[in-house]
Amino acid sequence: MTRRRKLSAAFVKQVREAGKYYDEHGLFLRVEKSGSKRWVQRTTINGRQREIGLGAADIVGLAEVREQAFENRKLARSGGDPLAAKQAAIEMPTFDVAFEQVIELYSPTWSNAKHESQFRNTLKAYASPYFGNNLVSEVSTADILRALTAIWTSKPETARRVKQRISTVMKWSVAKGYRPDDPTQSLNQALPKNPNKQKHRKSIHYDQVNYCIKSVRQSNAMLSTKMALEFLILTATRSGEVRLATWDEVNFNSCIWTIPAQRMKSKEEHIIPLADRPMEILEYMKGLGLSKRLIFQGSKLNRPISDMTMSKLVKELGFESDVHGFRTSFRVWVQEKTNTAFDVAEKALAHKTKNRVVAAYARSDLFDKRRKLMNNWAKFLSNDTAKIIPLVMTK
Repeated sequence: MTRRRKLSAAFVKQVREAGKYYDEHGLFLRVEKSGSKRWVQRTTINGRQREIGLGAADIVGLAEVREQAFENRKLARSGGDPLAAKQAAIEMPTFDVAFEQVIELYSPTWSNAKHESQFRNTLKAYASPYFGNNLVSEVSTADILRALTAIWTSKPETARRVKQRISTVMKWSVAKGYRPDDPTQSLNQALPKNPNKQKHRKSIHYDQVNYCIKSVRQSNAMLSTKMALEFLILTATRSGEVRLATWDEVNFNSCIWTIPAQRMKSKEEHIIPLADRPMEILEYMKGLGLSKRLIFQGSKLNRPISDMTMSKLVKELGFESDVHGFRTSFRVWVQEKTNTAFDVAEKALAHKTKNRVVAAYARSDLFDKRRKLMNNWAKFLSNDTAKIIPLVMTK
């Protein structure tokens, strides 16, 4: 049956006979023999007659579907495609769905499994309550500002990371064609200046480092922890680079430690010349045979030392320094006590050159100069008295 006059809400609810029942703007109610009722609109899109499904009649009311039919016809008459617009609306994710898709895309490139949980947990805690259910196209600068304002001064470092991660999701949305811009870009002038400026990591003067090493040696800490901390200081490396170091990275014949790119912050392989004392440490650890894979095994078999172990030891011994701060001690020593060129010192610390033009030409790893520098650093720390001090495995 076909009926061609405007419908009423009562008729839509009561009609049972199968057929098409027309309203306006090409809208009609299709009633199936099974009794199900669906809204359909027939309209011309780019010169072709098309049908657009507008939902079940028991879910979408007559007034709502008339409004949608009017908008569709208006869009089609102006040259648009309501079908494409509908499909885009169906595919467009909410912010919460979008950041999960971003995590899935990026997680294979992250060097640390914690990055995934940190990315997800911070957005769930500080962004989702404000606009997690919004389509990514509808997330506004005002939404993000409201979320960040709540933690901008009380948790400045967390807020900075949340802003950065929201921006990542927004840039992905731009690339997918879901929105034209990244709304975080206009926030810099809107957010207040943070009075709690990021503090530099604590470090001790280079003249104290030798005393710190001696204190570490004489402490009751676990052997691997003591050796790892001294090795870290002597090589001016980062905590994770030492904790996760493996035997296959060391060339004992050439006295070289090669850290692969995936374990480096710069994502570039770092080749470190080893002076006599760090080589002695490696030979000693090798002789103990604690692990076939890890150089500095933690308290559990084939598990590395934890993040906080070395830091805790330094603090317990009374030294006001973060583990990372020993790199600062090294860098200040280089600057004040040697005539080492800037690029050699930066290469020793595996700092990546930010100037692309300079980086393009600075292809040498300055290895021989770095070997001389690291030998001098080890000699300075030993005060010409570096000896293998008898060690006792106390824990």
